[in-house]
Amino acid sequence: MAYQFATAARNAALDAIETAIGTSPTLEIRSGAAPATCATAASGTVLATMVLPSDYMAPASGGTKDKSGTWQDTSADAAGTAGHFRLNQGATCHWQGTITATGGGGDLTLDNIVLAASQTVTIVTMKMTIGGA
Repeated sequence: MAYQFATAARNAALDAIETAIGTSPTLEIRSGAAPATCATAASGTVLATMVLPSDYMAPASGGTKDKSGTWQDTSADAAGTAGHFRLNQGATCHWQGTITATGGGGDLTLDNIVLAASQTVTIVTMKMTIGGA
């Protein structure tokens, strides 16, 4: 049997993750597939980089946590197709996941995953979910 947690416990865990990562982390949009783990060296080309707002995630509710504020890079670093993201605090990766176009089911969604250098890149959705429901 898989573990099950009350919604309050899942919400507390999600809020603790944001606290552990710290304020104003950097989000990298990268090409290709994500590395095996956050501890694995970064892969792909950095297409866009943005420093997130100080309080970058909304309070957890229902076992999920959504982005808060505007997540945007006003001048993309390079051209390419977005495939994954890495959320870093300093040189440490704390969170990585998939990127798809809106409606594609990725952990992070963009309105268009094909980026041009210098274009504005705005994150449409970003949701963190914890298991055990």
